[in-house]
Amino acid sequence: MQIPDKLKNYDTLLFSAIAFYAIYLFTSYNGIGISPDSIMYTSAARSFVAHGTLHTFNNIPIVDFPVFYPLFLGVISFISQTDPVVFGAILNMFMFATLIFISGWIMSRFTQVSHIYKWLVLAAIILNPGLLQVYSYLWSETLFILEVLLFLTVFRKYLLTHASKWLMFAAAIAAISCVTRYAAVTIVGTGGLLLLLDRTLPIKKKIAHLLLYGFISISLLVTNLVVNALHTGTVTGPREPSITSFSKNLFYFGSVFCEWMGIPPNLYSVFALPLAIIILVGFIAALLFNYTRRKLDSFENMAITFALVYGLFIVLSSTFSRYERINPRLLAPMYIPALWGYTSWGLLLLKRIAVKKTRIIVATIFILMMLGYITKIFLIDKQRYNDQIADDYGTPGYTDNDWKESEFANYLKHIDKGIFAPKVGIYSDAHEAVYFFSGMSSYLVPHKFFKKDVEKFFKIKRFYLIWFNNLENPELINIKDIQKVKRLKVIKQFDDGAIYEYDSTNQD
Repeated sequence: MQIPDKLKNYDTLLFSAIAFYAIYLFTSYNGIGISPDSIMYTSAARSFVAHGTLHTFNNIPIVDFPVFYPLFLGVISFISQTDPVVFGAILNMFMFATLIFISGWIMSRFTQVSHIYKWLVLAAIILNPGLLQVYSYLWSETLFILEVLLFLTVFRKYLLTHASKWLMFAAAIAAISCVTRYAAVTIVGTGGLLLLLDRTLPIKKKIAHLLLYGFISISLLVTNLVVNALHTGTVTGPREPSITSFSKNLFYFGSVFCEWMGIPPNLYSVFALPLAIIILVGFIAALLFNYTRRKLDSFENMAITFALVYGLFIVLSSTFSRYERINPRLLAPMYIPALWGYTSWGLLLLKRIAVKKTRIIVATIFILMMLGYITKIFLIDKQRYNDQIADDYGTPGYTDNDWKESEFANYLKHIDKGIFAPKVGIYSDAHEAVYFFSGMSSYLVPHKFFKKDVEKFFKIKRFYLIWFNNLENPELINIKDIQKVKRLKVIKQFDDGAIYEYDSTNQD
């Protein structure tokens, strides 16, 4: 009896259910994880529901981040009449389950298909600490990683048919991705590189398709950046030059993969840099090999291409622009493509081995290696679960136990806004925390790097300052810097923070 097509992915559905439950476990204590970025997304989503705009809590258009993810949250919030902080955990459960289903669907269409390989890789995806972290927070990567797999699915249809409709569909996904994460220019680059390398496409058609793909894929990003520039004077907000070298960023890149492989931190100095070089050079070699064999239209090759483009982008952009150090969150979008790129070769190797006994030995070794890796990352996840959930701490962020038990945070939740004089600016070292706990708008104290902003701040005649002692950011001017110049009056003092006032008219 032939199995109906709808039931052929029953195993993938099972793994999707496990993925759903995994996110449930990691958000079961305190709900979705809330970071400063999460608050930016949430406030813009609330603005969309309330006013039809995408403004953050300080009443300016969202610029540091693209507009689609907060719009996505806003639409769901409008339809469900529920706040993103409330539905965030359930949303991520469904998104992670969908990610696993699409991953399984793609692997069922690899050049060589194996159920055992598929099961092992799906387990490795579900248990990856980086992905579990990402899908435990209200972060735009949750949507972007899905968009990566959707793009690969549609672009492969184009490579197989060279039909313009599939090219435009893929370009539309790339366009939406670019206004989900700025790093989605790597999706645009992946499609462009595959088009350039496609030797089966006539040159005139190739040029026409490159222009069509390029125009559609960057259209929304260009629009977003132009609107940002018109409203705020910057295209992606103020950016500082990098303070880390290319070699240091390569080391951080390799350190993330060391972490994912379960290598102890004390050995990162030995393995991180060589591992980073091996990963990136290996992808380059694999892409060139497939180009010479004209095998560019497989999912495996497309995954390798994206992993290479994305990995190089993160390392190079970190070398020229300063943002958070390369970490599992930043590299999470390349984990699945990289995993496919470095494991799918095993299926091709088995096909080439003619001797059955040798084939069984090689397959056994591969399975044992994968089981060993899965066991390592499971133990990492188990430790995180024990630390955050079993020990009743919660996902780190503004909803964990430290903040729940913070006297200062609880004071802000019930603060009498009448203590602040009207039309007097409120500043903070964590303006997103002020909004999250109190609902009030405030301004971030200036970055040390921007000297003119610092000078402008110190010329203000009167302001309030809400300061969190446990959130010190070395890139911002700190409370001691301010107290050297301004005599601050304490309005309310706590162990973990304080509210100050500065009024030049009351200075001796």
